[in-house]
Amino acid sequence: MKIYDISQEIFSCQVYPGDPVPKKEVLSLIEKGDLYNLTSFSMCAHNGTHIDAPYHFLKDGKTVDDICLEAFVGMAYVAEQQGIISGEDAVEIIKKAKEHNSDSAKRILIKGAAEVSAEAAKVFAASKILLLGNESQTVGPEDAPMEVHRILLTSNVILLEGIRLKEVSEGVYFLNAAPLNLSGSDGSPCRAILMR
Repeated sequence: MKIYDISQEIFSCQVYPGDPVPKKEVLSLIEKGDLYNLTSFSMCAHNGTHIDAPYHFLKDGKTVDDICLEAFVGMAYVAEQQGIISGEDAVEIIKKAKEHNSDSAKRILIKGAAEVSAEAAKVFAASKILLLGNESQTVGPEDAPMEVHRILLTSNVILLEGIRLKEVSEGVYFLNAAPLNLSGSDGSPCRAILMR
């Protein structure tokens, strides 16, 4: 079995423009005479590799603790794309995933510098996928992410943003991207891995 870590390191991670940067504080250190090493940290729920819950863009949407773990754990399909993903591209991605493994079509991960268009978001939402992942810090256009987010999150498609798929080829994998159990939160960091 091969395990791929598809997460960013937190303290050096990419941050969406305007979001706070993660900060680390060393509270105690053995080499300074303390009994143990102890660290505290602060960060935005959407720093680095993270999930978006529907509540991120929907007033009455599900929060992180309301989402069934099935969305984050199970077979997934990695599809390589560049540029703007059209509705036709989304149809083809779903088709290929189903041909390889019908369960993998529930969790789609986009490898490459790709942006999901509103038309593609509608196709993914209509396909009843559980999760859509991408390498960017936002699934839609960085300068106008709301429409794409609302289309997907309204259909309870959970978003996994900021993943790193450079070492991963197209195909079927087992995904574990369970978020921290942050009650009432709009998003959460996660340690996303793929297994083949």
